[in-house]
Amino acid sequence: MADKEDLTRFGVAFPTPLIEQFDQYIEEQGYKNRSEAFRDLVRKTLLQPSALQSDQDVAGTIVMVYDHHISDLPIRLMELQHEAHHDIISNMHVHLNHDQCLEVIAVRGNLGRLRHLHQQIQVQKGVLYAELSVTYVDELNKLAHAQSSGQDGNPDQSLDHNQSAGQHGHSHHYHRSTE
Repeated sequence: MADKEDLTRFGVAFPTPLIEQFDQYIEEQGYKNRSEAFRDLVRKTLLQPSALQSDQDVAGTIVMVYDHHISDLPIRLMELQHEAHHDIISNMHVHLNHDQCLEVIAVRGNLGRLRHLHQQIQVQKGVLYAELSVTYVDELNKLAHAQSSGQDGNPDQSLDHNQSAGQHGHSHHYHRSTE
């Protein structure tokens, strides 16, 4: 059995209407107690891209909804993704209706670069929604995975991939830092 984390207890004062709403929330979400719910909310807050340092390596998603009828928008979005190919793991493209598309881009890399990509996407005319969501990347696990997959920490790797939304039959060359 794994050792339990050291826990620190502290008191929190809530106005009665707020704690009633919180109790309803934790019941609806299936938490067993307030502490579990509170810990998850704190973790979520600490993982907000604005709370992390730009030089941190992270993994996550960029989710966007856009009007694909806007002149050259799909082409511009594809160009932005190709410019950031070293940080993009995969993407999924879904047609929501006649005009709108949803795209989920799985990303992994430097938070500063991912923030920049997100910003470039969200300011495009016709992008109705764009959100960056991230979590930490464990550097030791990255290095161990690279070594166990036979890459021996070699930072230059050529990886072929096919995107689920239109296989475009070429390879991208990734440079992965092992620092």
